[in-house]
Amino acid sequence: MWQRRAFLQAAGAGFAASLLPRQALALERTELVFASAVQTRSGGYGAVLLGEAGELIASITLPDRGHDVTISQQAGRGVVFARQPGTFAVVFDPAGQAAPLTLTSAPGRHFFGHGVFSPDGRLLYATESDYDAAQGVVGIYDATDGYRRIGEFPTHGTGPHEMLLMPDGVTLVIANGGIETHPDYGRAELNIDTMDPSVVFIDRRDGQLVGQLRLEAGLHQLSIRHMAIDGRGRVWFGCQFKGAPSQSPQLVGYASMDGVIELIELPPDTLGALRNYVGSVAASADGKAIAVSSPEGNLLLAIDVEARRPKLVQTLRSGCGLAADGAGFVASSGLGEMIGIGGAERTPQAFDFQFDNHMLRVG
Repeated sequence: MWQRRAFLQAAGAGFAASLLPRQALALERTELVFASAVQTRSGGYGAVLLGEAGELIASITLPDRGHDVTISQQAGRGVVFARQPGTFAVVFDPAGQAAPLTLTSAPGRHFFGHGVFSPDGRLLYATESDYDAAQGVVGIYDATDGYRRIGEFPTHGTGPHEMLLMPDGVTLVIANGGIETHPDYGRAELNIDTMDPSVVFIDRRDGQLVGQLRLEAGLHQLSIRHMAIDGRGRVWFGCQFKGAPSQSPQLVGYASMDGVIELIELPPDTLGALRNYVGSVAASADGKAIAVSSPEGNLLLAIDVEARRPKLVQTLRSGCGLAADGAGFVASSGLGEMIGIGGAERTPQAFDFQFDNHMLRVG
């Protein structure tokens, strides 16, 4: 979420003037701005910008289902990535003064739903699959030249999912989920018996591998998918277990650039309620708490990063999207709800669209 002043500065002076009166009033009254991919009541797909109380500020249409959103204040643009194994990404102008630009993945590649901008906004990085080789790559796009794809480097694994930029502005951290997919087979998972998930740190300037961390061999079916960075620079991750349903391994952990990777011990009842599935991870504004969601278990957790245990457990049907607000988190659901957790009291909001899996704190 951007604070309203920063958002307006990034979007440009003409943004408020381009809005309908109701949307302009919503922006005037809000301090925080959120972004999410959505599915409309008619079955179409899009992305929205919302105020902190749920006011609709702006929206765009997507050709198919989106997944995550990234926005760069420096570039003055946002990007919505297709849900894997999709082949499109839509670049949009938050000010609404430039038409959306649809990118198509390179031949032999598909998107994995996530990406980040460089700190100066000149480059866009996207997690992708070289699906014939069953290898992950990071596609590099020149934001100053119509988002032309200018290269790629390997993620040193299969099925890369979320990617974040570390606080140093140089290192990318990538969750290699370890699962092979191919557009010819939709979302079918093709290598469950031989999965090899990992967390990798890569220098974005030259693609050099800084470090690669794996959980113990017996946890190779624990697919690492989504991440957030706490106030100490540790990378918290959530997993989806692809092994026997009768098993229930721990699902949340953290990794660091000094070589530590560790799962935390969630209480048995809480772990069981997650139903072997973490759908989204977010850090609080002060970096002292991590929230994780399970749309399979209709559960939201807020975890104290120092105590390494839940400090709040809350239910939300089909809840998945998470983002920090001023005091805690907001969560969104596949049923079109948005609620607050772990902070100041927030009136639940209901919408006539369904949220996709992620909600972005814009900026």
